[in-house]
Formats: sequence, structure tokens, C-alpha cells
Amino acid sequence: MIDGRSPLETARASLAPPPFPMDRTCPYHPPTQYRSLRDQGPLVPVTLHDGRIVWLVIGHAEVRALFADRRLSSNQQNPDFPVPTAREEEVLREVHAPLIGDDPPEHNVIRRKLIPASSLRATARLRPTIQRIVDEHLDRMVTGRPPVDLVTAFTLPVSSVVICELLGVPVDDQTEFTERSARLIRGPERSDVTTAWHALAEYLDALVAKKEAVPGNAVLDELIATELHEGAMSRRDLITLAMLLLVAGHETTSNMIALSTLTLLEHRDQLARFTTDEAAVPGAVEELLRFLSIADWNPRVATADIEIGGRLIRRGDGVFLSNTAANRDPVAFANPDVLDVCRSARQHVAFGFGIHQCLGQNLARAEIEIALSTLFARLPALRLAATVDSLTLHDGGGIQGVEELPVTW
Repeated sequence: MIDGRSPLETARASLAPPPFPMDRTCPYHPPTQYRSLRDQGPLVPVTLHDGRIVWLVIGHAEVRALFADRRLSSNQQNPDFPVPTAREEEVLREVHAPLIGDDPPEHNVIRRKLIPASSLRATARLRPTIQRIVDEHLDRMVTGRPPVDLVTAFTLPVSSVVICELLGVPVDDQTEFTERSARLIRGPERSDVTTAWHALAEYLDALVAKKEAVPGNAVLDELIATELHEGAMSRRDLITLAMLLLVAGHETTSNMIALSTLTLLEHRDQLARFTTDEAAVPGAVEELLRFLSIADWNPRVATADIEIGGRLIRRGDGVFLSNTAANRDPVAFANPDVLDVCRSARQHVAFGFGIHQCLGQNLARAEIEIALSTLFARLPALRLAATVDSLTLHDGGGIQGVEELPVTW
């Protein structure tokens, strides 16, 4: 405290902290500002779109500690919860997000229901299905004349079909679902987000009604039987949860496969290691997850004072835990800005940490492993059909990736 002011009040009174979120200038490297921010310590003040000053946590040890600290809340209905962009503010105004926007005990109840479908055993049973989907889309892609956009021809439809089949979205609806979810995630205007959200909600409401009449054996059917019909979850919350699982399950994995492909093509020595040792593929995927960290930040609000990293987080302060910065922390990873597919990178936080660690991580790993291994085995001459500098990157307010990835072979 200085003159009775909190650290964030002091930051506001002095030189204005930099704006956040920050955009990448290279698709596979963090925002360049992160490097200079690291010199200020593991926690730094930054400014959101509405002028609010919040904490950005960039130290690996501090990020892991705060992920596990119950004094940081994920409750998006808390009036002090930090909202990084106007686009997300629009979504939060429309709906409460179960699971990711809840604290225990509500969070734990829903998470336990989803664990069986996301376990290693369940994922192992899905691997043949994932392989079939990957093969089918590559078959279609190679019949076309290169160059092609790998995102629209391969990574997006593969990840979309996988998560749709897991949850029980009919095949005939999957293309329309993918288009609507893309507008929800990356719509440039608030109206795009609102329109896409309501369109998806209406579709899922109709799908739930169909499944109530004719039950199946997918994850959504299970939630209808155990949560909706037993009164544990409202219809609105069930639809919202299904929407979150569908959108998050295909958007993140699609971008991860696309950026991993780009990164390996730009690091040919690492690609050679990846393609010559099948046993090393799982470890290489962990390194790609660390190196790329496409889900950059996780918002929280402090419910009590917390001293960490030489800083004092006050009750009511907004906090953003940066997966990207933590995974490039030189204290945790030697030469963190170097891609090394032989590195032991299991301590990365690309999927978060603690009770909110990504439930879909096992499925994501399987999809990335199968998609990359099959892609480079089928197309050993694969190469970029555009310069990296010419690619259009997603803005820093969402999942990191490229709008298109032109490739040839």
C-alpha cells in the first residue's frame, strides 16, 4: 500500500499499464510485449478494454499456484469478474456459463458427471473413430487440386466431426453447427455474437427435444437422462453446457492442429524428429502444446487478499492467468522460446491447472497426435503455400490461430 492505495490504484495513478489482451505478431510466438513485461516480475498490471486495471500473471510457478488457490473465483456472475473484451461482455450479458463459470460445489457436481466420457479409457475407445475421420477428410483433401486451405479442408471439419459425434450432433447438422460456432467465437461485432449464440441455443433446444423423444448413447443423451430429467440442471443450463462443450471442443483443437502443422513446417529439424520416431509423438505433442499455448489466459476475481510473487492481490481485483507466458517462463523451461520436440514438457499449463483443468485434454491430445501423424505420413512433401507474414492471425481476445493456412504438396 502507498498512501492507503492498493497496488492497482497506484498503477492507475502512474504510467498507464499496457492494454490487454495483446495480439500476436507471429502465429507461434507470444505477443512481443510479454518479454518486456517479464522484467517487471511474475505479476504485472494491465488495462482492459473498459479501462479497468487488472493483474496479469506470467510466472509459471505463480500461475500454477493461483490456479489452485480457492481465493480466486471463476464465478462470472460476480460483479467484479473481469471481462477482457466487449465481445465476451456481450456473451456474459446473455448467459451464465455452467462449469467454466462456476466455483465449487456447483462446478464439482457438473465436472464429475463429465469425467467418465473424458477419461483416458474413453478416449482410447475413440481413437479408431478419430483415425477414421482423419483418413476420410484427408482422402477428400488430396483429391482436390493444391493449394488448399488446411483449416477449412482438414483441421476444422475433423475436430468438429469428432466432438459432434461424441456429443451426439447428427451428421447432417454438423456443417451448419460449425459455421454458427465460428461466428460465435470470432464474430467481429457484438451483434454477430448475439445472433450466433441465439441460433445455436435454438438448434440445441430442438436437438434436446429430439433426443428426449428418441434417446441415443452420446454424451448429450447421458446429460439429458442424468441431469435434466432428474432435475439437477435446468434446460437452459443444459443447452448452454452443451454449447460450450461443442464450441470449445472443436475450435481449440482445430486451431492447435493447424498451428502445430505450421510450426513443424517452419521448424524442419523438429519435423524430421517428429516423423521418424513414432514413440516420440506423444512427447512432441506436449512440447507443441507448451510452445503454442493457444488458450492464452484465464480470468479470475479475488475473493480475499493474496500475497504472491512480491505483489498483493486485493479482494475484488481482476486476475488473468496467462498459460502462454507461463509456458515460456525461463525459470520453468530452459530456452523456452526454442521448439524442442524431445523436451520433457509435461509441466506445461496449456490445459490450465487445478480444478478447472480442461476436461477435454485427453481427447485433444489424441486428436492432435492422430491428425499430425497421419497428415505428415500421407503427405511427406507438405509445405506452406504462403509466407508466414501473409497469414491472418486471430486477435488476442480469443483462441489463438490463423484464419487460413494455405498448403501444397
